[in-house]
Amino acid sequence: MTFLALDAQKNLFTLQKSQLQFEQTLVMSRANYITKQMGLRAEQVEAASGDLDSDPTYVALQTEESYLETRQDSLDSQISLMENEISSLKNLVNSNIKSSCTLNLIGQ
Repeated sequence: MTFLALDAQKNLFTLQKSQLQFEQTLVMSRANYITKQMGLRAEQVEAASGDLDSDPTYVALQTEESYLETRQDSLDSQISLMENEISSLKNLVNSNIKSSCTLNLIGQ
């Protein structure tokens, strides 16, 4: 019966992985939007013969882009860990089921 608890834990990890993947999609979407905004702002500043490094809006967009890249890396790591845990639990469930069945057959 241990395999039922292991399977429940595997299902929980699968749900958490799905949530992380959804968050990853949101972060990627936001990063694409920020990149587009940076391009538009760069055009505006260059048209006004300004300096991008001293433009507060452009600097803020760069900062957010950097944060989103870091968040993306973190999510990639978390998803990878979840995949490893899910795989391990699948193996444990299969091993435990085989052990339980073997024990039941031996007991009869």
